[in-house]
Amino acid sequence: MNSTVITNAKIINEGRILEGDVLIRKDRIEKIGAGISTHQAQVIDAHGQLLMPGVIDDQVHFREPGLTHKATLYTEAKAAVAGGVTSFMEMPNTVPPVFTQQLLEDKYQLAARSSLANYSFFMGASNDNLEEVMKTDITQVCGLKIFMGSSTGNLLVDNPEVLAAFFSRFPALIATHCEDEPTIRKNTADFKARYGDTMPVKYHPQIRSEEACYKSSSFAVDLARKYGTRLHILHISTAREIQLFNNTIPLSEKKITAEACIHHLWFNEADYDRLGMLIKWNPAIKTSADQQAIFHAVLDNHIDVIATDHAPHTLEEKKNGYFQAPSGGPLIQHSLVAMLEFYHQKKISLEMIVQKMAHNPAILFQIQDRGFIREGYYADLVLVNPSKPWTVNKENILAKCGWSPFEGTTFQSTVTHTWVSGHLAFAEGRFNETRQGSRLRFVR
Repeated sequence: MNSTVITNAKIINEGRILEGDVLIRKDRIEKIGAGISTHQAQVIDAHGQLLMPGVIDDQVHFREPGLTHKATLYTEAKAAVAGGVTSFMEMPNTVPPVFTQQLLEDKYQLAARSSLANYSFFMGASNDNLEEVMKTDITQVCGLKIFMGSSTGNLLVDNPEVLAAFFSRFPALIATHCEDEPTIRKNTADFKARYGDTMPVKYHPQIRSEEACYKSSSFAVDLARKYGTRLHILHISTAREIQLFNNTIPLSEKKITAEACIHHLWFNEADYDRLGMLIKWNPAIKTSADQQAIFHAVLDNHIDVIATDHAPHTLEEKKNGYFQAPSGGPLIQHSLVAMLEFYHQKKISLEMIVQKMAHNPAILFQIQDRGFIREGYYADLVLVNPSKPWTVNKENILAKCGWSPFEGTTFQSTVTHTWVSGHLAFAEGRFNETRQGSRLRFVR
């Protein structure tokens, strides 16, 4: 059967909530309206549940190749789909790092074989791969990722001349991780001298400090303004950085944009005592004031998109001391229900959640025919029961690492169905893996 009608849905799309039906034929949305004929179509009665465009997560680390003891494209894409995430953009800090067009294409081939969700991969920048980067087909690749601080291996780009060349020459979006490495190194030495190897993780936000974040973010913004670069700064973690961004013009006209991640909206430094290394991320989770300012910046459009920075490590790795325990953790299965929890707390509207998690990533990255519930667009859809509570535990965590900082948290909403390019990939707790997701295309 090539067609499906979702009936009696509460459709959340483009700032409105409408009750109606959606007809999916093959991989596209054919019709949106009321009383759509269900003749010769599979019928799914939504019973008034929420129908949203699938979440587009612009920042994940799925660890393949080279780090597959932590995660794989296969496992994390399934976790994504179960959480209502239909498309992801994955970062280049795998092993080996994605510094060549061949390594980039290898990842696309891996995803074509194993990813239930739609996918795109960032090209990686180093101090010596400028000419290779310039070969990137910007209609087929989401963007260029530059680690301007906080990286492993040789992914850190700290040569000012090289940075200037990337910012002046790359013709599409540059996404940056901004933390000033010299500041972090100095802070690390100071705290290590004071506490030794037993340093408590609660000092993580003082090592990876507001100063380190702002110094690097403001430098990136200055470069972008100088060269007219399309710059997207990932995972804003401080109130101070928000002033670098503009909320007076439409997103489609912005050259400099920003992202907030779930962990910086949900947690603050008071949670280190309870969760320890499980919430050690780079950049660090900081103060309650930073957390509140970031949330407000999402609401007032200084910050344009919400993502996860899903970056799993094993529990064994996380159990190490502060200086050995890696930064990052799994979030992609729970990002949408976490944001819906804020809706239940009356902190954000359903329309705004959809805007920040689906519409805006599509606009910002110029993704072809995705991110909206529109006739002719790909049928990337998620159906949510807003009144079906569930509690996160070891048994229902799908990320390969097998843990979550949300363990023990009860969410009020449940993702019941997820369509990926028209394929019902997840329904009522069960996966249909007969079809893989699609490579994202970009109109640039």
